[in-house]
Amino acid sequence: MSNICSIGLGIPEFTIEQQNIKEIVQEIFSYSDKQINRLLPVFDNAAVNKRQFVVDQSWFLKEHTFKEKNDLYQTAAENYSLDAIDDCLKNSDFLQEDIPYEAIDMIIFVSSSGIAAPSMDVHLMNARPFRQDVKRMPLWGLGCAGGAIGLARAHEWLTAYPEKTALIVCCELCSLTFQKGDSKKSNMVGTALFGDGVSAALAVGDESPYLKSRKTSTPKTIAASSYLKRNSEDVMGWDINNDGFEVIFKKSIPSLVDSFWREHVMKFFEVEGLKSDHIHSFVSHPGGRKVMEAMENVLQCSKEKLKFSYQVLADHGNMSSATVLYVLREWMKETIHPGEKSVLSALGPGFSSELLLLEWME
Repeated sequence: MSNICSIGLGIPEFTIEQQNIKEIVQEIFSYSDKQINRLLPVFDNAAVNKRQFVVDQSWFLKEHTFKEKNDLYQTAAENYSLDAIDDCLKNSDFLQEDIPYEAIDMIIFVSSSGIAAPSMDVHLMNARPFRQDVKRMPLWGLGCAGGAIGLARAHEWLTAYPEKTALIVCCELCSLTFQKGDSKKSNMVGTALFGDGVSAALAVGDESPYLKSRKTSTPKTIAASSYLKRNSEDVMGWDINNDGFEVIFKKSIPSLVDSFWREHVMKFFEVEGLKSDHIHSFVSHPGGRKVMEAMENVLQCSKEKLKFSYQVLADHGNMSSATVLYVLREWMKETIHPGEKSVLSALGPGFSSELLLLEWME
């Protein structure tokens, strides 16, 4: 089993209100009045109030090469990942004492919005006094499902090595993938939803000496499940061209929640002996308002059980893999009675679904 003891954030410098982003889009793209009236409501209906970015709004008005964007990704990814790691290991909200960098046995680095080789975990190890024998697991291309997958891989490793500790870092700088020349609706939807964010989670095994460092009721991962829809590569992801990453985002995603995701949830609940009304809370990656509403319909639950998914979406937008840890962090700040169960979920390219069963511990 794995115990999630702390979560830290690396919050980018620039906050832009949704209305300002809408105005920037009107300035950038040359649409007819008919097209504008059809496309702009996506900004009003996204349930996003503001987002954080590693660049200011003037950056979006200029052309940038793929190299320029990726160089900026590498610099900002290192800086904000270190912020998230420091916040995670020294977070007095969750920990009775700081966790030394030398205590970390594995670093799982999750990202899909930039490229680095050596992988970014190498840069992080060189910037902080981690041990030289740390296991490294860089995960790329998992998109919005990456945070849940990172937790699942940590859970499996810590179940095999219960005396160990793992650090899961999710870093997504979606703003740096923006393509000024892409006027397709998928880019408009992505521009209305996605923001930048970095999160880090500390997970420890049942026999780790650092388990005693946790301060509050924390979640233990009990089970994890993956599910892939065959031949659905065109639903979500990147089309990589000369300008960088061009977003693929099909309008069918909410309907896939009602069909494909429902099937996964029902199978998972059957295997784990769960019923929706037995679940205290749903730690769901908020893909967007329509996705959240489709999830509510599948789960037949109240918005209260998804409240922090809606809150994170409103305050930060969709930050791809990092988002689900933002949501979990909010639930960890609540007082949740030992024995209560939560389900953590995320959807990603593939088209894929990840589900984790969490139980809250003393």
